Amino acid sequence: MPDLLLELFSEEIPARMQAAAADALKKLVTDALVERGLVYEGAKAFVTPRRLALAVHGLPAHQPDVHEERKGPRVGAPEAAIQGFLKAAGLASLDQATIETDPKKGSFYVARIHKHGRTTPEVIAEIVPQIVRAFPWPKSMRWGKASVHPAALRWVRPLQSILCTFGPETEEPEVVRFEIDGLESGDTTRGHRFLSAGTIRVRRLEDWMAKLEAAFVVVDRERRKDIILNDAKDLALAQGLELVEDAGLLEEIAGLVEWPVVLMGGFEEEFLDVPDEVIRATIRANQKCFVLRNPATGRLANRFVLVSNLAASDGGTAIIAGNERVIRARLSDAKFFWETDQRTNATVPLDVRLERFRNVTFHEKLGSQYERIQRIAALAETLAPLVGADPALTKQAARYAKSDLRTEVVGEFPEVQGLMGRYYARLEGMPEEIAAAAEEHYKPQGPTDYVPTAPVSVAVALADKLDTLVGFWAIDEKPTGSKDPYALRRAALGVVRLVLENGLTLDLRSVILKPLRRTRLAINIAIQNHLQTRQASENEESTGKLIFLAKHATELGNRFRFNAPPQSDEHEIISDLLSFLADRLKVHLREQGARHDLVDAVFALPGQDDLLLVVKRVEALGRFLATEDGRTLLAGTKRAANILRIEEKKDGVSYEGGVDMVLLHEPEERALGEAIAALGPQIKQALDREDFEAAMALIASLRGPVDAFFDKVTVNAEDPALRQNRLRLLADIRAITRAIADFDRIEG
Repeated sequence: MPDLLLELFSEEIPARMQAAAADALKKLVTDALVERGLVYEGAKAFVTPRRLALAVHGLPAHQPDVHEERKGPRVGAPEAAIQGFLKAAGLASLDQATIETDPKKGSFYVARIHKHGRTTPEVIAEIVPQIVRAFPWPKSMRWGKASVHPAALRWVRPLQSILCTFGPETEEPEVVRFEIDGLESGDTTRGHRFLSAGTIRVRRLEDWMAKLEAAFVVVDRERRKDIILNDAKDLALAQGLELVEDAGLLEEIAGLVEWPVVLMGGFEEEFLDVPDEVIRATIRANQKCFVLRNPATGRLANRFVLVSNLAASDGGTAIIAGNERVIRARLSDAKFFWETDQRTNATVPLDVRLERFRNVTFHEKLGSQYERIQRIAALAETLAPLVGADPALTKQAARYAKSDLRTEVVGEFPEVQGLMGRYYARLEGMPEEIAAAAEEHYKPQGPTDYVPTAPVSVAVALADKLDTLVGFWAIDEKPTGSKDPYALRRAALGVVRLVLENGLTLDLRSVILKPLRRTRLAINIAIQNHLQTRQASENEESTGKLIFLAKHATELGNRFRFNAPPQSDEHEIISDLLSFLADRLKVHLREQGARHDLVDAVFALPGQDDLLLVVKRVEALGRFLATEDGRTLLAGTKRAANILRIEEKKDGVSYEGGVDMVLLHEPEERALGEAIAALGPQIKQALDREDFEAAMALIASLRGPVDAFFDKVTVNAEDPALRQNRLRLLADIRAITRAIADFDRIEG
């Protein structure tokens, strides 16, 4: 069957856009083909720094014919209906329609339409220009004389040629002819920017790939990555070194070169006095180069691997020398920053260094970084006993943790924040717990990131994330939709993982309350500072602060949106934040295979503020519902809840509590009432000692009495007293199961 080859050749495609562009081209073209009845066998997209291409295999030569029968109006229908039918069916007159008769509906017109399928090249010539014009580049441009017209073609960079061929392997393919803003499709492309000249005529995929490789272009992105990685490892091995692999850097470099040539350079050993992470950061960020490790010492070697986009006539000597000059200059800067920081930290006390944060705004409504550090330290000290850490040591670690943010190295290389805190703490002779907390308090930063386990690190990490969450909840700056500018979802997931993976039992409602009140104080201070600044700038001294506040009340209300909230709002804020944490817990558990409805069912109970206990309860509930007793009791409980919901709505009353044992006439209802009365205290005791398995076993024993009740007893009895008592019994079923979870929220 015929194949399609499409190549869109442009001045440049930025590396960060290449992977998404290849996926988009493949999806847009193949979806459009399938929508038009052209089913294919396989498709593969290609992308280089200058070309975006797609090969589609096993396409039919033309669309299938379409046979359609369309029913029209009755014979004798109004003329308007007749004309509408003819137009919709594409008929010139009623002579082209047939008449069919139905014994019940009478005679009516029928159009039998037969459409011949178009050839595949015709379809391709129609869809490709549409796709190119509407291609979803994050950023695009117009160029040339046509750029003055708003409707002109937009592309990531100037589009220079279009190659589009179609045909079977055994025949000469045809050029699919179309035109986009004066650019006509053809069967030619170009090779490497510097190593190849002129155009190259190609026929189909294999021919295209072979001729481009001969013109110094490796079109397959994955193959370019393999070449870079394997050649880099071979060069390192030849020097007795190991490549420090970096998947992100490899992906980026593969998007920068069409003909990867791997070379090795070096720098002076004196720069190895700088921490390895700083060396790697500067070489990676500034020159897109890989670093090498000495396996004997475990530290970096004074070598690096670079990837050139051409095979130079001098074997790459000039290219290596140019990269070495730049890296030498950058490492000189890094060495200067590192030595400056060591001198500063050795001579300037921590309290003095923290003072530098007073003039650094964390958030205009939440005060300075200094105030935030003090809040984190206070919260960490509170959390310390709960996680098994020393409170005084934890407070000191929290005060120190962010001190590296004002150092020269972190100012130049923000990606090493925290890590440099560990280095500086060790140089200052601080306890290892403080050094570890300086690095680890940012973690975890994602679903797969490392979770700290050292008690001091855990306390500081929790305090850092909880202060962030509480602060932004207090000023109502919560995530909306896909927007989360302050990474609050990540912070919440960090709290969840810290608690669960360290097995911490925390009453989050109580833990959150203190930082919430501290944050309110910070908000009030920020408002006062704003008032004082505005008062001075507008020369309002004579009127006094109260008059100024009244004058600008509307502006301040809009600016802060949360001005000294009343104490009654605390419950609402904390409940909303706990709900947000519950959502993150659901996401986390769902990724681990747990059922989100069980999490909902447990969180629906009052006072479920301990994430670890929630998870234990969810796990026990899941095991219980996997049994026959669990499934049957769930069905009975839902039946009871549904009956109650209907009857309580109809009667306008609640039937909670107060079953009269004397009115339980039937053996089945008496057995159920006695079982509930006996089990209630036992279930409570099991839950109080956090023995959820025992609680589930006890609730399982209700299965028999509940089944027997619904089999033998009529709830809506004619006697009003009996009906009311039996509805109260159903309410008792609902109440006793809600000691475990809200069964109404469980699916099934």
